[in-house]
Amino acid sequence: MNIEWIAVDWGTSHLRAWAMQGETVLDQAQSDNGMARLAKSGFQTALLDVIEGWLGSAPLDVVACGMVGARQGWVEAPYSTVPSAPVPVVPVYVPNTDPRIRVFVVPGLKQDNPPDVMRGEETQIAGFLASRQNWDGVLCLPGTHTKWVQVSAGEVVSFRTFMTGELFDLLRCHSVLRHSISDGWDETAFLDAVSDTLSKPEQLAARLFGLRAMDLLQGQASGIARARLSGSLIGVELAATRAYWLGQQLAIIGADNVSQIYAKALQQQGAFVEVANATRSTLAGLAQARNLTRQTA
Repeated sequence: MNIEWIAVDWGTSHLRAWAMQGETVLDQAQSDNGMARLAKSGFQTALLDVIEGWLGSAPLDVVACGMVGARQGWVEAPYSTVPSAPVPVVPVYVPNTDPRIRVFVVPGLKQDNPPDVMRGEETQIAGFLASRQNWDGVLCLPGTHTKWVQVSAGEVVSFRTFMTGELFDLLRCHSVLRHSISDGWDETAFLDAVSDTLSKPEQLAARLFGLRAMDLLQGQASGIARARLSGSLIGVELAATRAYWLGQQLAIIGADNVSQIYAKALQQQGAFVEVANATRSTLAGLAQARNLTRQTA
């Protein structure tokens, strides 16, 4: 393989790497060695375990985004302040690496008021905008910590983060609801819960306990309960972000399953939604970051 550089998406839980020729993927690999499992001294070893087979004698550039640039990561990549281009500065160089690699880490974005931060999503935003000149609107990046991002004139103007995915996992696995929720899905129950909670978000806490009560008293199926839990949490999120998505050009960037869930919830409310592929957006954004490193080499 004629590998020119290596793209890396390094999150809290996982490390994903792609062997690249320009913007073409030649190979890919991944591991469970996310930032949360590593000390600073362990990042290079974790990376080499994944990419060793791609390396030769000449050094390859490795361009990485995500939590690898956090304070607890390999090297801290300082945040850029919005309003800002998604990737406005040259990625941070990691010194003293294996001579076969030169590692660069993409900085995240921060917002001073209200306080908010992102790492990794800025690269997806850059990749999304790269193929959509003059795109203005709102991006939703669903996940453990879902981002709602206002974009105008090629810049991130503002954003808000919602811990919806993390709350779902905590409630499903560590609350009294764990006795009533397991695998399974019911789309009608999901959409009903979205609509009900969006219209009366102040009743969220009562609706959540109602899932337990419906199991005890009515034998509600655990898959229906799971869909209603998801719908309730997304519904209260949509109530809080109504100013972001109502009447706006809107796109979702995320893993396919969760992106489709958000898309259906928004479409139920009359929103027109474009769904973009998260991996393609990440790779396009990393390619942009790589170009910045080459311009200053």
